[in-house]
Amino acid sequence: MDIHHLRVFASVFKHRSFSKASEELHLSQPTVSDHIKALEEELNCRLFDRLSRKIIPTKEAGVLIGRAGEIIEKVEGIQGLLGEFRNELSGHLNIGASTIPATYILPGLTASYRKQNPGVFFEIIVSDSRGIIDKVAGHDLLVGVVGAKLDNGQVHYSPFLDDELIAIAAPSFTKNRSLGLGEIAALPMVMREQGSGTRREFEKILVKEGIDLQQLSIVGLFGSTDAIKQAVKEGMGISIISRRAVRDELECNILREIKIKNADMKRQFFIVTHRKRTLPHIYKAFLEYLLPSAG
Repeated sequence: MDIHHLRVFASVFKHRSFSKASEELHLSQPTVSDHIKALEEELNCRLFDRLSRKIIPTKEAGVLIGRAGEIIEKVEGIQGLLGEFRNELSGHLNIGASTIPATYILPGLTASYRKQNPGVFFEIIVSDSRGIIDKVAGHDLLVGVVGAKLDNGQVHYSPFLDDELIAIAAPSFTKNRSLGLGEIAALPMVMREQGSGTRREFEKILVKEGIDLQQLSIVGLFGSTDAIKQAVKEGMGISIISRRAVRDELECNILREIKIKNADMKRQFFIVTHRKRTLPHIYKAFLEYLLPSAG
């Protein structure tokens, strides 16, 4: 049985989509279809029912998916073991990350890591913090980097890098450059979605300062940091964002920082792993590289 067939099958099963599987695996959609067809012929059963635009796994697929995951993990473990024996690292690393780490932290770290280990291929899966934590808890990812801790007994959090949340406004913002947290909360505000680590940490700060979340004047919700920045530039409202995400805009005076009086807006990023999963050698080596980088 071809391990590539199983990888393609697992991706189609996860996404319920041939096109999304092709994007994830960097294969053409006809190639994905050929892999599935070959696996179905080998197993002499149908794995997916194609109903118009919907892909529905069959009962046989439901039985296969558990074993397929075990086989893929064991093969990757063998590859890592042999690489360890040869004192070299090679293979595919799937790392989940929330928006800020994925955009402003991991690109530099992964690039420098690959200079030392050119046989390693990275794929960064981007979602909000809740989405990444859920994927680690559900065994869809082995490692994630997130901007907030959520209550989930299945995962372990390792402190990674420090961060600072700041208030930003358009250059035309006419109020004082320094405001109290209560004054900030009363201004028209654009925010990330509920699962965002940035939003969660800001809301925790408000609650700690005794500010009712219902007092927030939220005028728009956006699913990405870039969309937030653009909305603020256009004068839609102010926002709370990671300083890492707006360094260039602040230096070029494209955005303004509003200083917040008497409020600690520090937070931390975390590396999240499953409590009951043993990481393959290639993942352990990368985490050993990341955690000293945090210092």
